[in-house]
Formats: sequence, C-alpha cells, structure tokens
Amino acid sequence: MSLKVIIKNARGEILLLNADPKGSFAGFYDFPGGRIDTNEFTTPFFDIIKREILEEIGNIKFVLSPKPVAIGRHLVPASMSKNGSDIRILYLFFEAKYMSGEIVISNEHTGFKWTNFSKEDPTKLLKSGNLEGVKMYLSETMKFENIV
Repeated sequence: MSLKVIIKNARGEILLLNADPKGSFAGFYDFPGGRIDTNEFTTPFFDIIKREILEEIGNIKFVLSPKPVAIGRHLVPASMSKNGSDIRILYLFFEAKYMSGEIVISNEHTGFKWTNFSKEDPTKLLKSGNLEGVKMYLSETMKFENIV
C-alpha cells in the first residue's frame, strides 16, 4: 500500500512531481507520497504522509484532510522491480491544502509543477494508479461541487 497526497494551492492547482525517468512512471508525473514501511503498520497515516512529504518535497506547511479521497492501483512490472517480480500497489489518496514553504525536490523526482485539471488533460500527465486515483478524485469533487 502507498499513501499519495493531492496537494492543492490557494488557486486550486494540484502539485505534480516529474517522475523518475528510469521508473515505472517515466515520461509522466507523480504525486507526493510513498509506501507504508513494514515497521509503520500501526503508525497513523498522517505521520507517514508527513515523513513522505518531508523526504520528497521538503519541509512545507500543509493541512491534511483526515479521510482518503480516492484509490488507485499500480503495477510495477517485473522488468522494473528490484526483486524481478511484478509488484502490485494499492494507492490511497488524501487531499491536502498547501499553506507555505519552499518546495525542494528530492532525488526521487526531477522537478514539479502546479496544474489545473480543468485546463489540462490528466491522461497526458498521469498514468496507471495515479490516473485512476485522480479521475476518481475529480469525479467526486465535481459531484460535490454540483450539490453545494
């Protein structure tokens, strides 16, 4: 399982990270987050997300919604995995509001951008579990906005 975070700024733009050109998302974007380490099984999700955000984008300030907002599935093919076997990962997406702080990209990614999915096609930016998750997130967000 991997916890991913959809971070939105004050303009409603979503933070995307340039994926590792040698990884399974090469040529696409990723979201901040990562797998739950074996020793973190009982650790609160917020603490795991905080660790991942610090590792991947630096010491930013953010407000995390406590409930997941979407799910997605990702397959790392055997040819790209360290153990030579397919790796199936379930993504659990959370939403966060970016408050402040400089975004400093780790060596897991090559850059970042803020995007507005009402102006950019997610299928051109994301794939696999990230695309599945953001489609679910956007469809639920649109339904909620139409109700309110």
